[in-house]
Amino acid sequence: MTNTAVLVLNQNYEPLNVCNARRAFVLLDRGKAEVLENGRGYLHSPSFVFPIPSVIRLIFVIHRPRPQGRLSRRDVFLRDRFTCQYCDRQTRDLTLDHVLPRHNGGTHAWENVVAACKACNHRKAGRTPQEARMHLIRPPTRPSYNPYRSFYHYLHEQVEWRKFVPGWQPDPGFS
Repeated sequence: MTNTAVLVLNQNYEPLNVCNARRAFVLLDRGKAEVLENGRGYLHSPSFVFPIPSVIRLIFVIHRPRPQGRLSRRDVFLRDRFTCQYCDRQTRDLTLDHVLPRHNGGTHAWENVVAACKACNHRKAGRTPQEARMHLIRPPTRPSYNPYRSFYHYLHEQVEWRKFVPGWQPDPGFS
């Protein structure tokens, strides 16, 4: 029970990270955090019963730089809204495409990677969009930080966290 996930919020309710229940108990015991949501059962000691927290909020503001989003398949698909950037078809069966192919000096960076359906990726092959006579719907850019992407995989199971994570909305592929 002490290894269950607990959402940690900054003093201003901004999601910071996820810790285990044991770490949450330490923060609560030292007066550094307060419980916002319970609901995972109880931890029994010889003389006390403690509710296991699900969401805690720190008492003091933690200043930290905004995390930079990692370049991953999931994050590229989320940025492009699960839509092929060549034919504008929305599908869950997507691949990654390098706009300027890597063998032509293209990099594996946000500004060079887009979501493409298998048919468009096969048609483009190892060419640039101009050589393949294909046009991008939207040019690829680095997305701004959104806490939703950091906590995406928790939100389908941790229902009580959804109201604390900005950008949550049910994903059409998971309904």
